[in-house]
Amino acid sequence: MLQTIHLHLPAPLPFQSLNVHPETLVSDLPLPPTLLSNNTYLRTSTHILSPHTPISSLRHADSPNHPISINVCARLPGGKGGFGSQLRAAGGRMSTGKATNMDSCRDLSGRRLGTIKEAQRQADLLESAPALRAKLAAEEKSKLEALERKLGISTPDSFDDDAQGEGSSKRKVEDERCEQGHAAQEKEETHYYHSYRRYQREGQREALTNVA
Repeated sequence: MLQTIHLHLPAPLPFQSLNVHPETLVSDLPLPPTLLSNNTYLRTSTHILSPHTPISSLRHADSPNHPISINVCARLPGGKGGFGSQLRAAGGRMSTGKATNMDSCRDLSGRRLGTIKEAQRQADLLESAPALRAKLAAEEKSKLEALERKLGISTPDSFDDDAQGEGSSKRKVEDERCEQGHAAQEKEETHYYHSYRRYQREGQREALTNVA
């Protein structure tokens, strides 16, 4: 009894129906001459067929007379290789290029993270301002004393008490001027900080209004 084979060829070749002996091997199926054996392979809906597979082993257990469907698939020629390494390199470049700046994001209160960071930086700057001013004053004083010693203006053994008193009064006046300048600078920084905070609160209110 012959077995019916439904042979599905690659497009645009038409479908073929064959009647072969059950003991026929897969490699003996009559394929069109345009399909060379080394450029095609045969498979069912579940697995690839070996050339030495007999047709009888492909029969359905429940209905042996049911036609067997076999697909003729064309082999795809391989490339030069290296495509996987290119993909991995591209993936590495994409992962390193991810944005890490989250300043435009908002917290649960609707405030931007960049605004919060800037306010914290300004607060830290105001807290460290007195120590910074003291450090600058000490550096200026040491420079002034070094310059006086270099010019011989004030040496302990070359002036009497009046000269020493005059030099101390000059330094006192200079220290007062430095303190006045630092006070004006601190006042200006405080004014800038309060203005920035007022601008920040107005921006938060506007953002909350837009969200609502």
